Amino acid sequence: MLLGIISDTHMPHMAKGLPDGLLRDMEKVDYILHAGDWNSMDVYDRLSQLAPVDGVAGNTDGMEIIERFGYQKVLTYESRKIGIVHGHGMRGTTEDNALGAFSGEEVDCIVFGHSHIPVIKSANGILLINPGSPTDKRRQPRYSYAILEIDELLRARHVFFDSKI
Repeated sequence: MLLGIISDTHMPHMAKGLPDGLLRDMEKVDYILHAGDWNSMDVYDRLSQLAPVDGVAGNTDGMEIIERFGYQKVLTYESRKIGIVHGHGMRGTTEDNALGAFSGEEVDCIVFGHSHIPVIKSANGILLINPGSPTDKRRQPRYSYAILEIDELLRARHVFFDSKI
């Protein structure tokens, strides 16, 4: 099973549309997860034409997105529990906020966004994935998203690119 992992699209402020390469890759996945800061339900509408979509709201999302997705959830794919949260908070790093959001819960992976900094690493036996942003790289050298493969193992990789067109 393949999951496409996206966050921080900030549309339409940061881009008029999703990058072509991202759209082509999302056609190949089984599910798409968005870790918040969509800013418009148009992002959901476009992605849902490619694969089933779920996600959470981020700190810049409006009430329509907050009411639709909430701020935090655990989803199960192939008996793997995937926690998803945007990662914003008042204290600590984005990564610490994401880990703290699922303290006391058994999850195999935590997907988060907010910092726009791509991360794939293990912490306390939990795979952490921040896909970066496909439309707002901020101080990062490249735009990005992630692909998570689920079978006996969890394997994640980033897809980096130079242009958000």
